[in-house]
Amino acid sequence: MDEPEPAAVAPDAAPTGLGPDTQEFLKALGSPTRQRIMMLFSQGAEMSVGEVAERTGISQATASQQLTLLRRGRIVTSRREGKTVYYRADRDGAVAALAELQSYLMTCC
Repeated sequence: MDEPEPAAVAPDAAPTGLGPDTQEFLKALGSPTRQRIMMLFSQGAEMSVGEVAERTGISQATASQQLTLLRRGRIVTSRREGKTVYYRADRDGAVAALAELQSYLMTCC
């Protein structure tokens, strides 16, 4: 029995690339400092900018900038209580970005 021939793939049918959320996720992972900060939030920990700065040995301004990039990348999420902003891991955001990345890699590679 003859095998059916594979369907031709139109050049424009190639993956269009990763979505902006997943691109931000990958950017957020690109820094050793942000990777250290991410590990602070394991096991459901929640911390303020000041606590993150103290535990990582960076200034509050730097911690705030890094947390902003992590939030854009959907690695952390935040909530405000009075004047203090608390950060924690955004497991759903990370899982969604990883699922898109896996799908993309399975398609392209």
